[in-house]
Amino acid sequence: MPPVRVMIATPLEEELAGRVAAADPRVELLFDPALLPPARYPGDHGGDPEFRRDPDGEARWRAMLDRAEVLLGIPGDSADALAGLLAGAHPDLRWVHATSAGAGELVRHAGLDRDALDRVAVTTSSGVHAVPLAEFAVLGLLAVAKDLPGLAAAQRTRSWPTVRQPLRELRGQTLMLVGLGEIGREVARLGKALGMRTVGVRRSARSSGAPPFTDEVHGADRLPELAGRADAMVVSLPLTGETAGLLDRATIERLPPACIFVNVGRGGVVDEAALVDALRERRIAGAVLDVFATEPLPPDSPLWTLPNALVSPHAAALSEHENERIVELFVANLRRFLAGEPLANRVEPGVWY
Repeated sequence: MPPVRVMIATPLEEELAGRVAAADPRVELLFDPALLPPARYPGDHGGDPEFRRDPDGEARWRAMLDRAEVLLGIPGDSADALAGLLAGAHPDLRWVHATSAGAGELVRHAGLDRDALDRVAVTTSSGVHAVPLAEFAVLGLLAVAKDLPGLAAAQRTRSWPTVRQPLRELRGQTLMLVGLGEIGREVARLGKALGMRTVGVRRSARSSGAPPFTDEVHGADRLPELAGRADAMVVSLPLTGETAGLLDRATIERLPPACIFVNVGRGGVVDEAALVDALRERRIAGAVLDVFATEPLPPDSPLWTLPNALVSPHAAALSEHENERIVELFVANLRRFLAGEPLANRVEPGVWY
């Protein structure tokens, strides 16, 4: 097989770029850090928005894009950029690997026709964020169970109560995992370590057997019925046509008063207004949210000020190990590509995941 031209189109450490080059003797690496926007923090795949190439740099950048057969990263990390890449302007391009797990949304919004998606495979980094997101989910469970907001408020006012209330234990509680991908399975593992009963909900209960650390697995059609059993619920779903609005008002209204609600998937899978009502009326114990229906979260959102809500700015997946894990996944997929094997994490048109 002739050399395969692999271009790194996102800010990346040079040592990690070297791992891509070393993946196979047939790899011809196209990588010029001077043509990429500098990263502002570890795992910044968009780079500094103020970055501009001079005319010579832009010409070199375009020449590299025109030669590339494989891209690691979507320039600009946007649907418009992806549409430009796949619209036929780069006839040698065969595969684009996105650095995000939810890149199916970019593919959907790019408005590409089936011919373009058949000609150029798009894969995601689904799975590489499982550890930090699962740890954040457990933080959320413990924060509500141990009344972290109340403790912080009492500390600020130097209040030492004369009557102290017992704190809740997670041991023996039912943890419902809405989504059993890499994130959901890692949350299940951590939940079992805390002594919780783990109940998984996924697209179909008839999928291959129950993952490790799950006591039960059910299909998504049973979610409204099962919601009443959830002492805690962790949502890790992608946003697709099947999952949009899956946790609707009726399902949220079935959650028990003690339920701790955590979302580390996508905001669009939850009826946010119904969740706000449940929090405001204290019909659930609390919510810890890393994702929202609209991002950035609008300044007038009640979630900013509700005392039983904890807001994270869609940053829980960030980790100093993120790029290393993305490159590890990409290199494994690159070897599949070179061997003519199916790629892992390929976005499925119509499902967008």
